[in-house]
Amino acid sequence: MSKVSRAMIMGAGLGTRMRPLTDDRPKPMVTVMGKPLIDHALDRLVAAGVTLAVVNVHYRADMLRAHLAGRRDIEIRTSDETGELLGTGGGVVKAMPHFGGEPFFILNSDSVWVEGYVPALTQMQHLWEPERMDGLLLLAAMTAAMGYEGTGDFVMDAEGHIARPERNASPYAYPGVQIVHPRLFRDAPEGEFSTNRMWDRAIAQKRLYGTRLEGMWIHVGTPQARLDAERYLTALNPAVLKPA
Repeated sequence: MSKVSRAMIMGAGLGTRMRPLTDDRPKPMVTVMGKPLIDHALDRLVAAGVTLAVVNVHYRADMLRAHLAGRRDIEIRTSDETGELLGTGGGVVKAMPHFGGEPFFILNSDSVWVEGYVPALTQMQHLWEPERMDGLLLLAAMTAAMGYEGTGDFVMDAEGHIARPERNASPYAYPGVQIVHPRLFRDAPEGEFSTNRMWDRAIAQKRLYGTRLEGMWIHVGTPQARLDAERYLTALNPAVLKPA
């Protein structure tokens, strides 16, 4: 297993689709089962042995910083995007100095999932091979994706290479969880841009891989999705959210 001990959580979005829940708080502070989304993500990282997490901040940044200051089980740094939102790619590039040239996890703050037999982040660390991978994406089967409104994001072959679907629909959705090597962002553009640009280059070079989530992914992107998530998790058992 190749140990990945650093991570970034994407926390700088405006959360417009979450209104009115985000009228007075940043999206990572919206609660599911009584716990802010940011803490769901941090708990998963701590359980996987991650010791440093960088969180980018923008909307109501001071509220998020104050909450993060209360965590004692992991070192947390913030990457300030209050002056300009940089997108999923530009935000990572700005935070890159925190990772010391090492591979790191990237998690979206609006993803919650129910684990399978092996915790997802542990499974990813077992599969991660930095010599041949620029990125390893967690993928959720469309049948195991709640709150996701798309038609799928990727296809995956038997060796784990992932690619864009040739048709509109595909069997896998991207839950916003990945391990990346810093070289994925080599020669990245300046300013705001999407990580999709870097993924497409890695796909062309056969260096972008995927692994399937064994459990259920829940995208908490709207107030209704939050309600649906809480109903589903309550029906299962609140304990399923506790890291293994």
